[in-house]
Amino acid sequence: MDYQEIFERVESKYVLTRKQYMEIMTMIHGRIKPDQFPHSDITSIYFDTDDYRLIRASLDKNGYREKLRLRSYGVKNGQSPVFMEIKKKYKGVTYKRRQEMTYDQSRDYMLFDVIPLDTQIMKEIDYLKNRKQQLNPKVLISYQRDSWSGRDDQNLRITFDSDIRFSMTNMLLTNTEPEMKLTDGDTVIMEIKTITAMPLWLTTILNELKIYPGNFSKYGQIYEKYLAKGALKWNSYSHQYIPNSISQATYFAQQAH
Repeated sequence: MDYQEIFERVESKYVLTRKQYMEIMTMIHGRIKPDQFPHSDITSIYFDTDDYRLIRASLDKNGYREKLRLRSYGVKNGQSPVFMEIKKKYKGVTYKRRQEMTYDQSRDYMLFDVIPLDTQIMKEIDYLKNRKQQLNPKVLISYQRDSWSGRDDQNLRITFDSDIRFSMTNMLLTNTEPEMKLTDGDTVIMEIKTITAMPLWLTTILNELKIYPGNFSKYGQIYEKYLAKGALKWNSYSHQYIPNSISQATYFAQQAH
């Protein structure tokens, strides 16, 4: 598969009802086409400090936001591709750098800090995770995504996310049905991604339908609704990626059975 490693673009999010989703799809269908990967089952693990410094800074909207996550588009076995990603946002522009690795390599890195590849992006990820911030997995989020691109504009990408679920305890990328729901069946998150300005035809349609941009961070919503209010208590040793006392030999012996 051909996966891009470095992105720089403008992103706008919209919280839609199912009715609004059907309306906008009806109006833009002739101008878009299925993306390279038209449907994805996305599962991501977000990393943060024990006092949630990254997500708190992001929600403060101080002009600079930074996230670290491990993402998969469906894990079938240990050789399935997954991605460690650094996502930064500054003055409305999103910058993303990601490193592809296998699922097995990602587990080795999470458990034992075994760096899988000697690349510049991997060095940046490791610096952020272990030296700059001391980041650990905090929440797993999964959802369904439909992806479209502009029929005449390859720099335009529109995605629709639904059935957003999360877990604080079972943080394995193979967990595609986390136990907690973040959105109901009537909610669709639309994201419009462009290199420069949004096309005029799309702006006109959004205005006609009275669909306006809004802030929606999946991890941010979970933090504000649950973590910040103490509804979920976090134990930094309660998940699979940070065993409290387990040797590398013991771990792999357990995995063999």
